[in-house]
Amino acid sequence: EVQLQASGGGLIQPGGSLRLSCAASGSGSDFPDFTVAWFRQVPGKDREGIACIGTGPEAAYYDDSVKGRFTISFDAVKKTMYLQMENLSSEDTAVYYCAFDNSRNGCIPVLRTRRPDHWGQGTQVTVSS
Repeated sequence: EVQLQASGGGLIQPGGSLRLSCAASGSGSDFPDFTVAWFRQVPGKDREGIACIGTGPEAAYYDDSVKGRFTISFDAVKKTMYLQMENLSSEDTAVYYCAFDNSRNGCIPVLRTRRPDHWGQGTQVTVSS
């Protein structure tokens, strides 16, 4: 079983930056092929995949709403994924969830189905002055 622990959320002013972290642990976290992703969700709306990267040949994915501002990365040694968020606005306010998928199929099925193998608990990001 893979456990994901997200951290780094909080209150930030518009235009500011935050880095979210998500540490993976437990059995199943050492698969050679995997996909990691970040989703976010606001009340009354579906959980939205905003960034994704995997060990497959596909390039990293970014939703248009965050492209150019957010960067997803993964540290294989620390087994930790990150989401670097720049130039934040009120529209970025949401609960952010990390996701881990033990799959060789890349980001497309994870993003389309919104059913990764494992979810983190979520961390709140609030952008407000």
